[in-house]
Amino acid sequence: MNDLFTKKDNSLYSNAMTFMRCPLVTDPVTSKADVAVLGVPFDMATSGRSGARMGPDAIRRASVNLAWEEKKYPWSFSLFEHHSVIDAGDLVFDAGDAEDLCQRLQSAAEAVIGSGKTLLSLGGDHFITLPVLRAHAKHHGEMALVHFDAHTDTYSQGSRYDHGTMFYHAPNEGLISLEHSIQVGIRTEYERENHGFEVIDGTLGNALNAAQIAAQIKARVKDKPVYLTFDIDCLDPAFAPGTGTPVCGGLDSNKILNIIRELKGLNMVGMDVVEVAPAYDSGEVTALAGATIALELLYLWSERNQN
Repeated sequence: MNDLFTKKDNSLYSNAMTFMRCPLVTDPVTSKADVAVLGVPFDMATSGRSGARMGPDAIRRASVNLAWEEKKYPWSFSLFEHHSVIDAGDLVFDAGDAEDLCQRLQSAAEAVIGSGKTLLSLGGDHFITLPVLRAHAKHHGEMALVHFDAHTDTYSQGSRYDHGTMFYHAPNEGLISLEHSIQVGIRTEYERENHGFEVIDGTLGNALNAAQIAAQIKARVKDKPVYLTFDIDCLDPAFAPGTGTPVCGGLDSNKILNIIRELKGLNMVGMDVVEVAPAYDSGEVTALAGATIALELLYLWSERNQN
């Protein structure tokens, strides 16, 4: 009789949704896992349409469409045979309190990283990357940032909590090295003088092939530890309509996946996927894109870190 409630085989859509149906572990620090997935349902820092707080749940639900494969095409190995991945659930913080979010997220990320795990964060709006970067910098020092986005997020005019200011603050705080950081897919205005980041804008990104873009990324970051952040609006709205600040002229999902696969060997120490806002999605295509990109990043990390 107990099998009626505990049998796991083929139960993709049963019970609470976790990322890729990985075990839900509410105390990730004591777990012996290699990777922890943390949802951050926060969108108080948005400047466009709100709704990214529902992103972690949408990404998890879409990920069940990927969970049936033992190994993800076209990778030649199974991530889950080489590494243990857990879902740590969502960060708990006082709703409406951005300062509490900052403190709790940085502390949670520090605890997970300090326990020897790699952290994949699911947003939430893009502001969540700043406290997560602060936590990573305490363990890895100054990092290179590989940033996929339609916006540079280097705007200094925003409020203290704004999803367009993180990468203005991050280099000023010594979290990332501008001379080793690169932004891909940018197609909105920004201050070009003294920008510091190398930029592959949307026009150039569409003109170059995936191998050429990956080669530029690798040449830029060199041997620095890398934090990779993926704002879903890097994709053209045709491939990701469900986001708060969509911008036409973006890259397509196939090119993005191929760029990630071409980054083999990258010393990636942390990663996130942000800005999925399911209220504006169509057929869950944005959530599926977010889940697929998150899984590809885990495979990229696993390929380098297998014993």
